[in-house]
Amino acid sequence: MTIFTKTEQVLRDAMERLLSGRPQHTDGKLTKNNLCREAGVSRVTMHRAAKILTEWDARTATSSAGGTPAQHAAALVEFFRKPCRSREGSRALQEQVDATATVIMTLLSENRSLRSGQVSNGARAVVPMPRHDVPHA
Repeated sequence: MTIFTKTEQVLRDAMERLLSGRPQHTDGKLTKNNLCREAGVSRVTMHRAAKILTEWDARTATSSAGGTPAQHAAALVEFFRKPCRSREGSRALQEQVDATATVIMTLLSENRSLRSGQVSNGARAVVPMPRHDVPHA
């Protein structure tokens, strides 16, 4: 058995492990980088095995893990929308916190004034602030 056929066999074994979801040396993503790492060969050595790479491309294109470019694009759009929703929710919560802090400071000030006898009866009334519902993220 020549070195090249040993390399092909190592790459083919690594390909089978990755495609079957049983990686030993990588995170299991179906990338060429993971293929060479799983096989324990350099990228240069892997690229010399053109026959194996052609087989890899064909099998990952039809693999359910491979997906289509449209599926990948949709997943990316959703991925980037999540932080936007999170920021919107965060802003709404920050507005509530600010409003609550203002009410608390007003109440503390009025409480101090009442304890020291500085406010006559009915001189100032505490007006509750309207409640803003927090959107659920």
